Amino acid sequence: MTIKAIINTVKNEKWCQLLTVLMRLTVGGVLVFSGFAKGVDPWGTCYKITDYFTAMGLPSWQGTALFVAVALAALEFMLGLAIVVGAYRRAAPALTLLLMLVMTPLTLWLAVTGAVPDCGCFGDALHLSNWQTFGKNVLLLLGTVYLLAFNKSVRSLYGPAVQWMVMAAAFAIIMAVAYYGYFKQPLIDFRPYPVGTRLASTSVEDSDEGEDDFIFIYSKDGVEQEFTIDSLPDEDQGWEYVTRYHAKRPRGKVIILGDNDNQPLAIMDEDGNDVTIDVLGGSRRTVLLLFPDLSQVGVVNSYALNELNDAALVAQADVVGLTPATSQQIEQWKDISMASYPIYNIDDSELKMLARGNPAVVYLEDGVIKWKRTLGSLDDTEQPIELAQLNDDYDADAILNRLMIAFVLILAAILVMNRSHLLVRYFIYKRRQSRNNTKS
Repeated sequence: MTIKAIINTVKNEKWCQLLTVLMRLTVGGVLVFSGFAKGVDPWGTCYKITDYFTAMGLPSWQGTALFVAVALAALEFMLGLAIVVGAYRRAAPALTLLLMLVMTPLTLWLAVTGAVPDCGCFGDALHLSNWQTFGKNVLLLLGTVYLLAFNKSVRSLYGPAVQWMVMAAAFAIIMAVAYYGYFKQPLIDFRPYPVGTRLASTSVEDSDEGEDDFIFIYSKDGVEQEFTIDSLPDEDQGWEYVTRYHAKRPRGKVIILGDNDNQPLAIMDEDGNDVTIDVLGGSRRTVLLLFPDLSQVGVVNSYALNELNDAALVAQADVVGLTPATSQQIEQWKDISMASYPIYNIDDSELKMLARGNPAVVYLEDGVIKWKRTLGSLDDTEQPIELAQLNDDYDADAILNRLMIAFVLILAAILVMNRSHLLVRYFIYKRRQSRNNTKS
């Protein structure tokens, strides 16, 4: 028997149809989740695509990273939904197979070389090692091949005439999610510092330690070790200074950094001194201005930043800029923007995890993150403003709930419109059957 004959014979079996449904839910569900995780945080996906281009030696492609990020999110989400509901039973598995034939060798290369530590397949929602990602893609590839052969053994939930409507609804919902994620903040924050995270807290318990109590970290032969100021190692013996941090604060004021499993941020001044406690543990209210790429912050943003700074000072809140830029770039920005707020240095990855946007704004009260926004999404930064209420126009949970409810209702409406005639036929059939039974 030929392969085609075997497929035609097997696809009518009940077990084959059940396996096809399970495979649709598995392969399609993974793609829906992957596309949504990418779409909900387009900034993060864009950063990851940029890492790929850098690892491949394609820096000239970095300008397309945002387009690629959003397009990939939409493609995965739409293909996943099409497979789940059985739409385009031949075309959807075929396109998915092409996608997996690209992604599977790519993840094998990442697993072998480690060029990019985390593939970013599920954004920050779920982190897999490169080898785990490769294994996942191999299984998806096999599942897609199965669907390519047997997907037609089970009917689609939607008829051919309305399947384009389902895809249009999927495209609209993922674009809406990406819009909010890019221009405001992700509707779901999978990063280590969501709203409500305590970055610092102040205790009034007495401390016997003085202001100069530091813990110094030195490295030798790749091993780091902590020392007090009275037991510093001899650098002539191969010890190299790495960093330092405060062990205690002055009597009556103990600053605790971090919350739960989060590592405290490391904020440095221009001389390399750790000022994390001074920034996060000082004022009761603090406005953090984040500049992931200071060279790309236009002068047009300086007016809104300075207005926000003035309004925050009137509200008796501290304003601090954070950026991974060099000291020279910071001074150039200060000269151009006439910024009066201090700007400190922070690791690029930590800054991007704190909030999305360039520039972005994070508002703290007593060391707790109250809200995050991109600067451009803040409608009114002029005086007088109430900092705590500046984010009142953006309720991420409510927006996401409304979008999901609308999406489900649209899919249900399409289903009713498309399949209601089947119910009519069923009731007509039952009525005729009842009449025939009565006559007999």
